[in-house]
Amino acid sequence: MNDKQTPKDLHRDTRAVREAVERSQYGENSEALYLTSGYVQPSAEAAALRFAGEEEGFTYGRYGNPTVASFEKRLAAMEGAEACMSTASGMSAILMMCMGLLKAGDHVVCSQSMFGSTIKLIGSDLAKFGVESTFVPQTDVAAWRAAVKPNTKLLFAETPTNPLTEVCDIRALADIAHHAGALLAVDNCFATPALQRPMAMGADIVMHSGTKYLDGQGRVMAGALCASQEMVTKNFLPVLKSAGMTLAPFNAWVVLKGMETLDIRMKAQSTNAMALGRWLEQHAGVQRVFYPGLPSHPQHALAMQQQSGCGGAVLSFEVKAADPEQGRARAFHVLDSMQLLSLSTNLGDTKTLVAHPASTSHGRLTEAQRQAAGVTQGLIRVAVGLEHIDDITADLARGLDTF
Repeated sequence: MNDKQTPKDLHRDTRAVREAVERSQYGENSEALYLTSGYVQPSAEAAALRFAGEEEGFTYGRYGNPTVASFEKRLAAMEGAEACMSTASGMSAILMMCMGLLKAGDHVVCSQSMFGSTIKLIGSDLAKFGVESTFVPQTDVAAWRAAVKPNTKLLFAETPTNPLTEVCDIRALADIAHHAGALLAVDNCFATPALQRPMAMGADIVMHSGTKYLDGQGRVMAGALCASQEMVTKNFLPVLKSAGMTLAPFNAWVVLKGMETLDIRMKAQSTNAMALGRWLEQHAGVQRVFYPGLPSHPQHALAMQQQSGCGGAVLSFEVKAADPEQGRARAFHVLDSMQLLSLSTNLGDTKTLVAHPASTSHGRLTEAQRQAAGVTQGLIRVAVGLEHIDDITADLARGLDTF
């Protein structure tokens, strides 16, 4: 039961704490965790109606769960969407989106700067099933428009991108997609609804890896798609029922609790990221810093408009090097010199995580694909956590100061 209806005019931060608190007959204050694979039905007729989708009610763990439903309702409310469908991971959310919306002969336009696994899934794996794709420069609106074909069904952008934090004009891409009769999907993992709400700027679908900032402490895997109720019901739910990329109830419960502190974490970690970005820009061993909060970022003004005036908690930087081989060696030296920060490819944790994208997240791409995405051998990505900024800079200085 839900003893009170959640008011619809609440602030997003309040919704992160109060939305979809479904209480059982025991009246628990914290969201209940329902661990069950099946549900007892009140009658054969009710079971038939529920399995047919003609009556509300849970039927089987692969199809839905009360705890998972609470997570979906909360994220939809925070993103300003009608509905949400959760999945087992961020990549499974992208797969669900593609399976639910695309067929052989359809065409997708994507940013060439997206996460490496996204490029691999759409550019290589879906191609085996007859789905065409074109990858364009993230920030070139004209290139997006020129790439659209009569069979284009989806434009898919990630903003800011991983790892170069490139920012695209969401509203401009939405206009291009809708003019062509296509949909715009936006990966909002880096900014989260605490900083950016793509649907308010025209996006049709917002994709999340709940593994990142929604959880916030690196504990579980989760994914989600926010969209219209019709799209979730007609396009995504059938895929979930058949393919079973189901979010585990425990993982949903963990992310639900993480979302309660999303806003304050994002603000604090973004403050740290800004301070780190400024420090790196002044360091003699650094060639370039990529962070939307810095005036030096090419899309700084756009980012400040779209991301609530905040740069986010992820930045990347290139070490100074004479060639790619030296760049890789120096980047590895910085990583191996760290004594405090974590060498890890994940992001969104309260702990600062540092990675070498060219050999990890983008390691499966060809060198040509990495170059197109701007991922050099000397590039280091930092997902800034909640440690004191002086300790973060001191740990990176151990390697950078030796160049």
